[in-house]
Amino acid sequence: MTDRRAFLRLVAGAGTASLVAACGWDGGNTVRPLLLDVSRLNDWVGEKIFFSRNRLAREYAVAERTRQLPSYFISKVMPVLQNPASWRLRVDGLVRKPQSLSLDDLMAMRRTSYTVKHHCVEGWSAIATWHGVPVSAIAERCELLPGARYVRFDSFDSGYSNGWDMASAMHPQTILAYGMNDNPLSPAHGAPLRLYSPTKLGYKMTKYLLSVTFTAERPGGYWEDQGYPWFAGV
Repeated sequence: MTDRRAFLRLVAGAGTASLVAACGWDGGNTVRPLLLDVSRLNDWVGEKIFFSRNRLAREYAVAERTRQLPSYFISKVMPVLQNPASWRLRVDGLVRKPQSLSLDDLMAMRRTSYTVKHHCVEGWSAIATWHGVPVSAIAERCELLPGARYVRFDSFDSGYSNGWDMASAMHPQTILAYGMNDNPLSPAHGAPLRLYSPTKLGYKMTKYLLSVTFTAERPGGYWEDQGYPWFAGV
């Protein structure tokens, strides 16, 4: 079986260049175009060659959970809803039936739970249990139009967003999580709802969700627009 990480190390120094981009240093205007080209190559290899809807991330025993998962947000202070009861997830774009879903609506849908390893672009990992509804179930409920090829996830964390390809979004382990480690999701980890998938790096998992939009054009993202790999598979 081909090893994705080993392959990428062989592609014109892709591993090193991508790491530099992900750490936020682009070497100035001279280096930045090269880094973006390498990032696009990594995206293509990850999405077209290595990604498989049938490949599932390894699951772990609950006893193996990490004691603490670091919190991350881009706002100056932790984003917290002033009126949680009024929160709704908007689902629209290229759909026949746009949705406005409360947390109770989401919790009444098909539930997925798993204990998996979280991978951060900064190099650390942690094991946690996540509970939520598959994004594929949301797509089924709103009835996608034929032109839908990508998904944009937007948050109330100072405009943070991510764009995903449709295959990754429909992967059986891609969920909208409302629970973590057998408890409701906390503000520190993206309450009331966050995107989660063990097949992606952490920065792709939009927290503090406000909307899900199905599109024909590939969306950007907060870090992706600054040179981070767009596909970001693990």
